[in-house]
Amino acid sequence: MTDLKSKLHSLCVNYVQTRMQAAEQAIAEAQQAQNDDTKSSAGDKYETGREMAQQETNRNLAQLNEANKLMVALNQIPVNGTSAKAENGSVIITNNGNFYLAISAGMLELDGKTYIAVSAASPIGYQLKDKKAGEAFILNGKTYQILQVL
Repeated sequence: MTDLKSKLHSLCVNYVQTRMQAAEQAIAEAQQAQNDDTKSSAGDKYETGREMAQQETNRNLAQLNEANKLMVALNQIPVNGTSAKAENGSVIITNNGNFYLAISAGMLELDGKTYIAVSAASPIGYQLKDKKAGEAFILNGKTYQILQVL
């Protein structure tokens, strides 16, 4: 069980690291484009190109900042231990899917099974939080029966 949580946690860390690397690469490319932009006789064209590169850099810096926040949140999630109720770090098995309550990282494939990494702040995460095996809730017209909390 702890092994399952630790593997899911590692998949989430990989997801965040991939996002961070993509943002860093895009920032480097935008800065290179900004540096390579040479001033022409049409000064407005030069300024527009530089401004567009700056906006791209700013957008990617925001994405990098969000990825860093996700990593901080992940580092606070325990990967061992169990609880009778769903909390951050819990694996929740329902009749409509398996969930890992951590960060919103989407579908995770592990040992032939699919788990959906969700944040406690997401609509499904909010419904899962503090629930115990045997409890149920309805979200978007779909009933979720909690079979097991690991």
